[in-house]
Amino acid sequence: MELSEIRKHIDEVDDQLLQLFLQRMDLADQVAAYKNEHHLPILNRERERAVLAKVTEQAGERERYAYHLFSTLFELARSRQAELISAPTRVAAQVKASLEAGSAVFPQTGLIACQGVEGANSQAACDRLLPRGNIVYVKTFEAVAAAVESGLCKFGVLPIENSSNGSVRAVYELLQDHRLSVVRSTRLCIRHELLALPGVKMSDITEIYSHEQAIGQCGKFLAGLNGVRVIPCDNTAVAAKMVSESGNRHAAAISSHACAELYGLTCINDTIQDSDNNYTRFFCISKDPVIYAGANRISLILACNNRPGALYEILSKLAALNINMTKLESCPVSGRNFEFIFFLELEASVQEPGVLPMLEELERSCADFNFLGSYAEV
Repeated sequence: MELSEIRKHIDEVDDQLLQLFLQRMDLADQVAAYKNEHHLPILNRERERAVLAKVTEQAGERERYAYHLFSTLFELARSRQAELISAPTRVAAQVKASLEAGSAVFPQTGLIACQGVEGANSQAACDRLLPRGNIVYVKTFEAVAAAVESGLCKFGVLPIENSSNGSVRAVYELLQDHRLSVVRSTRLCIRHELLALPGVKMSDITEIYSHEQAIGQCGKFLAGLNGVRVIPCDNTAVAAKMVSESGNRHAAAISSHACAELYGLTCINDTIQDSDNNYTRFFCISKDPVIYAGANRISLILACNNRPGALYEILSKLAALNINMTKLESCPVSGRNFEFIFFLELEASVQEPGVLPMLEELERSCADFNFLGSYAEV
């Protein structure tokens, strides 16, 4: 048989498949109406498992292909039912309130909490996110969250991940514990330098101060030093200020070129970081959930049941809607053996068809679900 003839038969089969698929989705609509009327859950695991067992048995050597086909059909049917079922969810109410509270333009002014002191990378992120904002400096990430939660500041800025050193998990925990919302994000290129008092040489240095993230990003350089103590502190700018004010000619700071100028230090070495492609992302957070115009990213924290296929079911919901996932990271749950929560970031808008029903389905099916916000990155 010629290839053209084979393809002709494939086209005929595809036409039949499409008609059968549309019939199946019509039946899914009827199932949704029944479940809605009788207040039944969307997911019927026992029914799906029975169908998959029957399909794999009948498919013979192609059983794994049949299994994936029908798993996808189930996922599409559930996604459709989620659009039609009217059971209230927390995420739907949160998204509705966020959209109503939003505006066409992100604010350019307001009080914004920032960890550290003048010259910190967080301060540069504040200037980018809120160009005419008034910065309130605090000592810790916890204090940033507290300032926003209490209403002292309308916004707060927190580092969320670094391209070389990974996520700042303490920040994710703060967002979850304080129920704060992400309303904006930005990405900064970070350049670390080794700074000391004027006239100090590398051979004079016996101690180096910096934030633990910056220390991790300069690990190769620090590993090659002998007889030098590396001491974590609150912030890279704090480290530079401390060295400047101490007058200690045996101390240095891993900080930025801006801090060298700001605190009267000189650069001993400007090639100390492990990677030139060193970026840090920052979240702008608020107390109340707000979604501004142009929001095209979604951040979530969720936990699924500890059983085979649980994570796959979550990811298949995204695949069914052709949603790109830009971040998936697991984090162990403190005090529980082999249990994890997941940080997810999606390229999607809550106003796109199917996205909010998908989030509602995740809330219903996940053991824990936290919608952090929908926002744009600048």
